[in-house]
Amino acid sequence: MKRLDFGSRTYVMGILNVTPDSFSGDGVYGDDSRALGLAEKLVNEGADIIDVGGESTRPGAMPTETKEEIKRVIPVIKKLAKHIKIPISVDTMKSEVARQALDSGAEIVNDVSGLDLDGNMRSVAAGYGARVVIMHMKGSPWTMQKEPVYRNVIEEIIERLAYLIKRAEDAGIKKENIIIDPGIGFGKTLEHNLEILKGLSRFKSLGRPVLVGPSRKSFIGNILDAEPKERVFGTLAATAIAVNNGVDIVRVHDVRAVKEAVMVADAIVRSREVVNA
Repeated sequence: MKRLDFGSRTYVMGILNVTPDSFSGDGVYGDDSRALGLAEKLVNEGADIIDVGGESTRPGAMPTETKEEIKRVIPVIKKLAKHIKIPISVDTMKSEVARQALDSGAEIVNDVSGLDLDGNMRSVAAGYGARVVIMHMKGSPWTMQKEPVYRNVIEEIIERLAYLIKRAEDAGIKKENIIIDPGIGFGKTLEHNLEILKGLSRFKSLGRPVLVGPSRKSFIGNILDAEPKERVFGTLAATAIAVNNGVDIVRVHDVRAVKEAVMVADAIVRSREVVNA
């Protein structure tokens, strides 16, 4: 397993969508050579991890059949494993997709359901000794944005993530292999998303590295009145705030721009930590 030295800097996870219906319009469905080319471009731009997804989880998205998702992602992951040297993540809620991806060279399972939708997901991840990203989502991709309500959004997310971490550990997943994600845009309003980013440091109480995915999300579009491909500058602002508040990984589409923002933000934040030490 490739080393990720959390705490030393912020890592950039580049998004590789092999779907026909990506919300951001960047999917490379049905063209493995194009997918490999895009992955290599993301690596050259500074990605530390490539996250391959074959099922759209945009609000209102309908489920993809397991066979179809396997057909989309596994050939791509096999090619990536031969050509790139950084860790490969599979973005899936299905244990069979995760199993085949791990067999094909993936090292991380990024499950937006928090390893909770498919009853076999935890045991598969544990059996391979894989890293996992446990994300918080209220409901499912096809229901999550139907008027989500919280008493206290950060407290409730922390409580749910703590429960999911325990379930993962009980299934044999090592604590050091767990990464958490508060799930921006997954069953949250604009106000919820802003509160999460502002209070991101509170998730450190769970003792695990924190991943956040603000890239081109609708909360940025609502603020800027902009379409997904016009949300790069908004993504950079959200990313800089996340770095300031202690994030460990940012999951993004626009790797080159975000990498530069992260490098500057890291230099400022971590130099401040050294001065104050």
